[in-house]
Amino acid sequence: MSRNPSGLLAMAIAVASLVIASLVGGMAVEGYSHLLHPLAWLGARQWGSAGTLFGVFGFVVPGLAAAWVALGLRSDLPRAAGWPARIGAQLALLAALAFAAQGLLPLDLEGEEGGASRWHALAWLSWALAFPLGGLGLALGLCREAGARALAWVGGVAAVVVLAGAFFAGGWIGPALSQRLATAAWLAWSCYVAVASRRG
Repeated sequence: MSRNPSGLLAMAIAVASLVIASLVGGMAVEGYSHLLHPLAWLGARQWGSAGTLFGVFGFVVPGLAAAWVALGLRSDLPRAAGWPARIGAQLALLAALAFAAQGLLPLDLEGEEGGASRWHALAWLSWALAFPLGGLGLALGLCREAGARALAWVGGVAAVVVLAGAFFAGGWIGPALSQRLATAAWLAWSCYVAVASRRG
């Protein structure tokens, strides 16, 4: 894979942006607990400009950074990579854009079952489905490529963790922590892709 230092820088900014936005936003919203509440609450339209800022730095910046990395991955796939890997890279890009869209489609805490909240939920669901499918596609498509087996394994593991965190682990560790686990696994995968690209 070709060198991509800009991807590594983008992911460093993305992680810092999300962490700082979460900490500052959590302190700004009275009664908010990172152990109990989803990140999306910090970007709710009820918080006005503070919610908008969290949407930008908590969702849009990380999503666009991950999209940049996914674009680089898509263009750097080995020529021998099969269709599963190419579709997987495209789904990883879609997932990143869906994550960013969550910041542009904030929750409405007064109507969490409809209206604007439905659009936010759709963006979240698109991310939570597209990335696991993309990661598994990359794993299947790259597992026989000598120079990409580590990427295949990391993609497969990240896909399983995101899927579990998004849909299954909430009953064990709570929805807030399971959501953060899924987000952390996705960001870690994007960081790994950026590092792998730089080392290639």
